[in-house]
Amino acid sequence: MTPAAFLFDLDGTLVDTESSWAMAISDMLAARGERVPYTEILPSIVGRNWYDIHSAIHETYPVLGDSSVMEDAAELRVYYARHAAGPAAQAIPGSVAFLRRASAVAPCAIVSGSPREDVIETARACGFLDCIEFALGAGDYPRGKPDPSGFLAAAERFGAKPAECVVVEDSEVGVAAGVAAGMRVIALKRPGFGARRLDGAEWTVEDLAGFDIKEAFG
Repeated sequence: MTPAAFLFDLDGTLVDTESSWAMAISDMLAARGERVPYTEILPSIVGRNWYDIHSAIHETYPVLGDSSVMEDAAELRVYYARHAAGPAAQAIPGSVAFLRRASAVAPCAIVSGSPREDVIETARACGFLDCIEFALGAGDYPRGKPDPSGFLAAAERFGAKPAECVVVEDSEVGVAAGVAAGMRVIALKRPGFGARRLDGAEWTVEDLAGFDIKEAFG
């Protein structure tokens, strides 16, 4: 059956940005007096909603004090810019090509844990904003992944049944959220990005460029 909608994650699925965000958090911690390698931070942010990340890093690193979600987000964007080559350079070519093919078959949306304004700006900079109908980001749905609320909100906005939607994800929590939503899941497991449990995904691929939509859905 042709999907009613494709629901894409952003960071790690369409663009390779998570290492740069981990480096930015490392820089922010250093500026406040605590040195933590970004490799220690990275596993705790992959696939996570920014609000959940903010709570977790404040709990783990008390040196951050009582700065707010918005204050930290603004500071992190400055540090992030030092490490990021720019959204267009970080786009994952096979994933963006798949998004373009998918958008010709069914409407597409991005469901991300990043702030929605960052999602939209990234999609615009990478040249695939025209492929999506809308984006949902942190704060647009009640709870972050692995809770399914983001994907369910997107399906409701499309007027589609969850079982008719296909989630495209790369993280353990993202796959878990798609499965919990009752959706079919394509998991991107890129070589060299560590072991990840992607239980429940119907398809697991190393590069979305080779995913045959017609063969999978008829």
